[in-house]
Amino acid sequence: MNRVTFLIAVLVLMLGVAAPLSAGSFGKSGADGGNDRLQVVTSIVPLQFFVDRIGGDRVETTVMVPPGGNPHSYEPTPGQMVALSTAQLFVKAGSGVEFELEWMERFKELYPALAICNASQGIALRSMDEHVHHSHRSGGGNRLDPHIWLSPANGVTMAENICNSLAALDPAGSDGYRRNFADLKQELEALSAEIHTALAGISSRTFLVFHPAWGYYAEEFGLRQIAAEAEGKELTPKSMMLIVRQAEAEDIRVMFISPQFSPAQAESIAREIGGVTRTVDPLSHDYIGNLRHATAAFSESFR
Repeated sequence: MNRVTFLIAVLVLMLGVAAPLSAGSFGKSGADGGNDRLQVVTSIVPLQFFVDRIGGDRVETTVMVPPGGNPHSYEPTPGQMVALSTAQLFVKAGSGVEFELEWMERFKELYPALAICNASQGIALRSMDEHVHHSHRSGGGNRLDPHIWLSPANGVTMAENICNSLAALDPAGSDGYRRNFADLKQELEALSAEIHTALAGISSRTFLVFHPAWGYYAEEFGLRQIAAEAEGKELTPKSMMLIVRQAEAEDIRVMFISPQFSPAQAESIAREIGGVTRTVDPLSHDYIGNLRHATAAFSESFR
């Protein structure tokens, strides 16, 4: 936690200074420039997708961790802290995203009237240890895997939680929110069926990732994820060699990487196994298109 950043934000709030926001720091603005719509802040970009789809033109969404930002290390700017003071709803993943673990209690202290939607309510959270190579399990163990949104089935539950929160804050828009949720639920269920079909008949179902983001996806579609790193820690030479040996034993030649992390060590592993790296983004706003892209990439790596 950067306490200097936090204190600056508090000072800005006390002085009533509205620091300007960059387009990269927050999401869309109202078409008419007004603030008559429900102001909703999400912690990460994928949650913004769900709010946009369900809220439609009754909400104005902003996101704390901007596109390209890393939720494991991001800290809000003073301008974002000021903007949060005008929001009615904060949507969090609630699954152990490090940004939320670091900042949610501070947000609650500063903005006690801010409603909070826990998008993970009703979702069975998995241990990160279930997805991570044994050489990287920490002594504490049982760290939760925060990446719930990468499963379309979980996406339905998240969308329903968001719909309920919007309807509670804006009863006049409740019918529209529920219609939008029903439409999105249908799309997500169709997406899940589409991915099951795309992966059917594939015998080799193990894929290698640098960062363990795809465990919930793997669980839904009967795949097995091997992850090189955990908790954002740099790999030791011994850890890298263990991953190389496991990849060779599994006949894996593709290392999947996330754009939020440095590719250097992943590229070294790919060279050692005579393979390549491929990028799949766990934090894309294009939720449905992104899962289709990831599915095609995983499927190709199995051949």
